[in-house]
Amino acid sequence: MKLLIVKVFVLCIRVLYAPMKLLKSKNKILYLSRQSNEKSEDYKMLEAEIKKISPKTEQVFRLRKLKDESSISLSYVLAIIGDMLEIATSRVVITDTYSIPVSCLKHKNGTEFIQIWHAMGAVKKFSLQAVGKAQGRDSGVSSALCMHKNYTKVLAPSKATAEFYREAFGCSESVIEILNLPRVDVILDGKNRRKEFLDLNPKFCGKKLVAYIPTFRSGDEIFARNLSSAFSDNDEFSMVVSPHPLSETSKSGEYTLNGNFTSLDIMKLCDFVVTDYSACAFEAALINKPLYFYIPDYEKYKSEQGLNFDMKFEMPCVSFTDENVLLSKIQNNNYDFNMLSQFSDKYIEYKKTDNTERLAKFICSLSEQR
Repeated sequence: MKLLIVKVFVLCIRVLYAPMKLLKSKNKILYLSRQSNEKSEDYKMLEAEIKKISPKTEQVFRLRKLKDESSISLSYVLAIIGDMLEIATSRVVITDTYSIPVSCLKHKNGTEFIQIWHAMGAVKKFSLQAVGKAQGRDSGVSSALCMHKNYTKVLAPSKATAEFYREAFGCSESVIEILNLPRVDVILDGKNRRKEFLDLNPKFCGKKLVAYIPTFRSGDEIFARNLSSAFSDNDEFSMVVSPHPLSETSKSGEYTLNGNFTSLDIMKLCDFVVTDYSACAFEAALINKPLYFYIPDYEKYKSEQGLNFDMKFEMPCVSFTDENVLLSKIQNNNYDFNMLSQFSDKYIEYKKTDNTERLAKFICSLSEQR
């Protein structure tokens, strides 16, 4: 029944879209996202830079968070129709997630559709890579929704990551552009908010700070509790937990911090970073912070979700299933930064601070070709 509903829905929006394509395209860049109702840091930085480079270019944002398909409502369907109208009159369409109107519709020639995936890379398999897996989408629904079709450009931070993206988005090598997200400029700016953090959270003063930044998955609250417990009686280290906003760990409020600090802020101000299957690993490597992987569910996760980057194979000396062994490793203070540098170089090729400008110029050049 679900598959039939999806097919009927796709047919309906295709019929509605046909006359919209007769509308004239404008000098306009459209930003789409299902990640948040607010502009991401990448979108904000890109918007500001394009405004400087091409002030006459209109920039429109259509952002609406969708947690899962069960939250689809009439208002969400109307929002999709609004997206369709904006797409029909845009020269460039940018998305940082899967977009129903981008992928399901047949668009007029010349419109550029750019996928700038919201993560810095892909530790775990995702999108088309995960179709049919326990944690992935049903293959029939994926096909009916034309998952990740129609991209004319897909951004990737390295050739290694490009291979994962080709699989995840079902695109050819010719579509890939090796360009970083704007946030790399912030990651590499050398600034941090440690003093502000300690002023607002004095309980962390006098200790080395270990950031724990996990991905969203089943059981994440148990892993956070076990890891925090291992560090709780330690006089040298203190753990700062920055849970995924959708996780039960976040909802419990157990690890609430004073002040407004993003996961990137936490990584930059802490002394060590611990993660699992989160793409924040690439950000931590860029900052050159000692990076560790806490993966007590490694075998189960690898089987059900799948991994692009297998930390137990590529970085075995910093990958742990036991929280106490991890603590002992951090206490040894003998980190292999050459290994970290090799990891960073493989998955993020360009390490300068003009990424926003480079991407903005690239997008504007596509718009001007019309």
